[in-house]
Amino acid sequence: MLNDLLDRNAVWSDQHRKNDPGYFTRLAGQQTPEFFWIGCSDSRVPANVVAGLDPGEVFVHRNVANVIHSSDMNMLSALEFAVDALKIKEIIVCGHYGCGGVKAATEDLPHGLADHWLEPIRRLARAYVVDLAQQDDAEARRDQLAELNVIEGVRRVAETPIMQRAWRGGAQVRIHGLIYGLKDGRLRDLDCTVGPGHFLAEAAQ
Repeated sequence: MLNDLLDRNAVWSDQHRKNDPGYFTRLAGQQTPEFFWIGCSDSRVPANVVAGLDPGEVFVHRNVANVIHSSDMNMLSALEFAVDALKIKEIIVCGHYGCGGVKAATEDLPHGLADHWLEPIRRLARAYVVDLAQQDDAEARRDQLAELNVIEGVRRVAETPIMQRAWRGGAQVRIHGLIYGLKDGRLRDLDCTVGPGHFLAEAAQ
């Protein structure tokens, strides 16, 4: 299987160099992505592919169920680098329908360390139990919970000291919440965008 992967890489590399001889030279020269993408580790949701972007156009952090933990040093380090070093202007928190992590968070089954990681989703499920109960079936409830997890993630990214410091310094970074449909390949805007003016105005009240 590894040899097959290496063969596929060679074909991919050769094809890119044939179509655009300067492609890898440009990519190696500088990293200047416009987007920082915080998404799910699900192999069916690769950020640059579903967004129609080239590899150098999006800086990516992924974890199980795109959960934003305020103590996740991996995510925070990537966020700080994206904002301070890469000068990213758009941050995207992206979940997806049919998320296995969201499903696991709603099951009364042991999942090892994942149970600790998914605790914020279980808290959301308890907080929105009345709203979720309005859905017709378990899949629809999980999909709504996936949306709520994205919206909560946008809020939690906005509340990090990294973002608050950047906004106080004049950075014009916006944070968006998107959800991806595995069944149709479409990204949907959850209309929960947070920007510096909005967030700082709220903080001053």
